[in-house]
Amino acid sequence: MVSKRLMGVWAFFDFTLLAAGAVCIALSIVWRETNVLMNMVLSNADLTAGLVLGIAMLITFAISIGAIVQRNHITIGLVLLNWTLILDALGILIIGTFVWFFTLEERNNFHSVFSQQSTQNKIAIQDKLKCCGYFNTSDLLEVGGSICPSQDAANQLNTTCVGPITAFADTTLNDVFTTVYGFMAIVICLFLASLCVIKKRQEDERFKKIDSKRGGKGFV
Repeated sequence: MVSKRLMGVWAFFDFTLLAAGAVCIALSIVWRETNVLMNMVLSNADLTAGLVLGIAMLITFAISIGAIVQRNHITIGLVLLNWTLILDALGILIIGTFVWFFTLEERNNFHSVFSQQSTQNKIAIQDKLKCCGYFNTSDLLEVGGSICPSQDAANQLNTTCVGPITAFADTTLNDVFTTVYGFMAIVICLFLASLCVIKKRQEDERFKKIDSKRGGKGFV
């Protein structure tokens, strides 16, 4: 029989996976709210990827419940669970690495992102961060708002947006890919725990068959 300690470890990581999926979905929804800086740093595609990952983890949790309640001699559910965990791990690796890779050239990457913002959003960002332009006060400067009402005002302020934008983006993206990579630890631990449960159940069934051949008598 599978020990209570092993089942306790398996259950812990399984419910941790459930929590990770719920957090992933919640943040993907919350971060869609109107926030000029956050909406610039995390695109709809990024948030959709996070939502899909969260749903995938919840589906994996549902599969795990169906797998663990099966009788000992039926391990196909746990095998399916482990294949699903492998797919989750691939998704985590791809998403986390994509976010991490984007942080390597933040100044140039967000120059492109900032250039694609609407006039209203650029002015809102300049007002919020109290800066004008991107690399310099003429680069992607959007005249308007309370901070950069004119080119002369921008030149006098002489504070560009590249620093504040990349500082906010760096903190946000580092938190994102660190959290995503953290999900990998949960997936790997649950995968290993499931392998242990499969192995123990197979051993139990093997000994039951041996006992049956011996006339129902156990080992001394």
